[in-house]
Amino acid sequence: MRLFVVSWRDAPVAVSLAAAGVRIGLETAVLTPPEAARRSQAGDLVLAYLDVRPTLDGVESGAAKLRGLRSRGVSVLNGQDAVRACHDKLVTALRLGRAELPHPVTAYLSAASTRRDVSRLRFPLVVKPRFGSRGEHVYLCSDPDALGALLGRLRPLGWFKRQGALLQELVPPAGYDTRILVAGGRAVGAIQRVAAPGEWRTNVALGATRRLVRPQPRECELAVAAAAAVGTDLAGVDLIPRPDGSLAVLEVNGAPEFTAAYSLDDRDVFETVVMALLLPEPAVGELASARLS
Repeated sequence: MRLFVVSWRDAPVAVSLAAAGVRIGLETAVLTPPEAARRSQAGDLVLAYLDVRPTLDGVESGAAKLRGLRSRGVSVLNGQDAVRACHDKLVTALRLGRAELPHPVTAYLSAASTRRDVSRLRFPLVVKPRFGSRGEHVYLCSDPDALGALLGRLRPLGWFKRQGALLQELVPPAGYDTRILVAGGRAVGAIQRVAAPGEWRTNVALGATRRLVRPQPRECELAVAAAAAVGTDLAGVDLIPRPDGSLAVLEVNGAPEFTAAYSLDDRDVFETVVMALLLPEPAVGELASARLS
């Protein structure tokens, strides 16, 4: 079996996953979508690691090129539907809602919307791109006037004109969230992200720091359920605590950035991810149980 990790930019995670595959005895490569479509053969495993476009108006191209590989006997993970469902936060919200999983109350805001179109939501509200990444263009509005002023600033932006935005009722920030790495239907890694001083967002790109954490069983169960609801094989699921002590799923990331710090024990987390994607369900369950015991 060969493992092809599909990425346009040789993302660090894609390179690390390919290197992990080599360490466990696989022939691996990081390929672009057209290269993967040409080179893949029956028995190969293709993992799409495609991210949001830098312009925040959609997903990187190429997932459609992998669509026909299954008919050739190629196993495709994070296929076209999963990539879209993770990166399109509106689709993510709809699927989490259909699965009755806890998620902040969410509404879609088109470029033609007015303040009155979202009057049913309670302030404060978070406004974010439908296709967002790294906390870019994520804003907090405390009242309708602040939202109206923000809309005026967003209307000229290309991503807003093409895709609109999402509004979410704010879950009072606790200063941290927990990202659970889910692969092959099991929780295989985790980290806690602590917001920078004076910052309510927990994105590492905005100065948040990573803190080692051992996730609780309820956190792992919720993360696995969220990844399954969205249909992903590899995802980073962001969980936030609510004031009453319960948890909510904030986002499901289809191209999660993670490092060796995500390891739940002394195993290499990249090797653990690859093994979880390769092993059949019973064996993956034994691996996960050993990690979380």
